Amino acid sequence: MRLTRHFLPVMKESPADAQIVSHKLMLRAGLVRQTAAGIYAWLPLGHRVLRKIEQVVREEQDRAGAIELLMPTLQPADLWRQSGRYDAYGPEMLRITDRHDREMLFGPTNEEMITAIFRDAARSYRDLPRTLYHIQWKFRDEVRPRFGVMRGREFLMKDAYSFDLDEAGARHSYNRMFVAYLRTYARLGLRAIPMQADTGPIGGDLSHEFIVLAPTGESDVFYHTNWEADRALDVDADDAEALQTFVSGLTADYAATDEKRDEAREAAAGDALKQSRGIEVGHIFFFGTKYSAAMGMKVQGPDGTDVVPQMGSYGIGVSRLVGAIIEASHDDKGIVWPEAVAPYKVGLINMRADDAACTAAADDLYAKLTAAGVETLYDDRDERGGAKFATMDLIGLPWQLVIGPKGLANGVVELKNRATGEKTELSPDAALARLSA
Repeated sequence: MRLTRHFLPVMKESPADAQIVSHKLMLRAGLVRQTAAGIYAWLPLGHRVLRKIEQVVREEQDRAGAIELLMPTLQPADLWRQSGRYDAYGPEMLRITDRHDREMLFGPTNEEMITAIFRDAARSYRDLPRTLYHIQWKFRDEVRPRFGVMRGREFLMKDAYSFDLDEAGARHSYNRMFVAYLRTYARLGLRAIPMQADTGPIGGDLSHEFIVLAPTGESDVFYHTNWEADRALDVDADDAEALQTFVSGLTADYAATDEKRDEAREAAAGDALKQSRGIEVGHIFFFGTKYSAAMGMKVQGPDGTDVVPQMGSYGIGVSRLVGAIIEASHDDKGIVWPEAVAPYKVGLINMRADDAACTAAADDLYAKLTAAGVETLYDDRDERGGAKFATMDLIGLPWQLVIGPKGLANGVVELKNRATGEKTELSPDAALARLSA
């Protein structure tokens, strides 16, 4: 994409109402614009990042055996009355009445709806186990939306729901998703720690939050130094015993939020306990028959008797992850995107748009990069070199490829790694080969 044809409204200064790094940089880099309190339009650059994250999440859900569907944003209130949550959920739920006086709501979560859908289709134990998921917009009417997409009212969420015949099967499904989450965050370039958590309005007795360590995180986190070791995530997710052993061993390295720091100090010896800031980017729950029983779901078991399926739910904040990645990966010049989610892989900079040789070389390299499938943002503007560098540093593409008159005279271009700052001079063909490898 040529920058002269792009819609990329970058800002030189941070808006006064932006309080945290990710919010400031998402506004400055032209990723989002606020349209109402806690509600954002995703501009082209931000939308590309959002879709990259969504695809990684989708691939790991599919790998874990989950099946994708899509449920509506609006839900009938009667579904929530069946579970008893309609009046209990609180003012965060946006309640709506349509023209026929039917009570509706903008879904903050989908336990009731997925239970009703599966209840009406599943008949016997042969229909289980199943895990269904979708990636859909949610709405929670936060009393004080703040921190940009980190705590907005409208947000994109992946939520999955598992149905199993018995508790052992349900815990296996829970463990499969536990590992899928760790794989997802690793692919996104994040180090995420699972922590035992309260179940809140979702319910149940087993729950973990996944916390990304970031200096500018929203809460204090205490964790054992063992968490700094890299984790092998190639465990066989179909082997229930091996999976349980892996998850149990992983959670033995104690981690806790600020509210449980005294327990953490008792669990970790001496200097083994470390403190950081953290951001919640996912939450998983096992809640047994809380919803399946309340909504009258039964299947015929192997012996012919009725069985109420065991359930779990698993959420990842897809839009929230954009902010979390920026909080964990930025510097004083701007965003530093991990390559897996960067809106473009390389920023091609023509230092002299008024120089025919520079423009010809840049156009040629842009065409070759595009033909090779390398996602390229080509800064072909008639602007100062300093302004072009500032824009590229701000939006944080992993690579910058610079073409200028002096380099061309020597037959070279400059390739810069955004994360390390390392610069290399090489021929245009060598640069193309490296970027397309």
